[in-house]
Amino acid sequence: MNLDYLDFEQPIADLESKIQALYNVKDKAGIVNELEALKTKSDALTKKIFSSLNDWQISQLARHPQRLYTLDYIDIFDDFIELHGDRTYADDCAIIGGIAKLDGQALIFIGQQKGRSTKEKLKYNFGMPRPEGYRKALRLMKMAEKFSLPIITFIDTPGAYPGIGAEERGQSEAIAKNLFEMCVLATPIISVVIGEGGSGGALAIGVADVMMMFEYGIYSVISPEGCASILYKDATKASAAAESLKLTSTHLKKAGLIDEIISEPLGGIHRDPNAAKQLLKNALKQQLQAIKKPTIEQLLRARQEKLLNFGKFNE
Repeated sequence: MNLDYLDFEQPIADLESKIQALYNVKDKAGIVNELEALKTKSDALTKKIFSSLNDWQISQLARHPQRLYTLDYIDIFDDFIELHGDRTYADDCAIIGGIAKLDGQALIFIGQQKGRSTKEKLKYNFGMPRPEGYRKALRLMKMAEKFSLPIITFIDTPGAYPGIGAEERGQSEAIAKNLFEMCVLATPIISVVIGEGGSGGALAIGVADVMMMFEYGIYSVISPEGCASILYKDATKASAAAESLKLTSTHLKKAGLIDEIISEPLGGIHRDPNAAKQLLKNALKQQLQAIKKPTIEQLLRARQEKLLNFGKFNE
């Protein structure tokens, strides 16, 4: 079993290993046709598998260990200057933020960062921000409002950190404060779910005029494992919970909870990181241009109407 591939990708992994074996043959003169045939077969199989993924498989892709994290995308911006601290308690590394430019447009950037190595995972707290992280984010948002700069946020978290220390320092208040302030923040806001968006941990930087989402991202009130633990008293039933949560980009677009789906390279972002970066950059540039057209008053009115129209109910 190739551990670089998820379980549903193993047939692709088998073909890729055969292709790699042929590449290692010194004299390729007699195997060119076979190599091309295997490449064609691999592409066709990948398209077939990825055209019918279920919600749990997409959840696995959203958490793929080789998927790009916030800092992997930072080079799509020019002149990024990171700013630290909430001016109250500490600097939370799980929230990355600062001043940047995108094709000459100055902006404030805020993103949630995970880690790959054990050392990085501990530094970034597995992508789970604490209250000081959300307060840092709000400080940067207020700076954006003061200097009339648009805000771009990248969402990628399993949820806000639920530890005792975080609760003691007002985790729920920090999230609620951000939700309140972002509803009335007098500057454009664009948010992108680049991986997983979990619960209030995602919403705290996700109240936006434009909400975008990568094709194989997930965005939900709770993780599939957490939902399964509550509904079924069994976290191993996460796959069933994922189907019930309707947490994928297709479901969310249909429900009107996101505005745009950003396509991913065939096989997911990790298969072609450079292409994924370009796709994200193009989407951001397009939305930045569009979001300049309305006045701030029109923008705020549309943002609040959008929020009020979320959800359906019968009286």
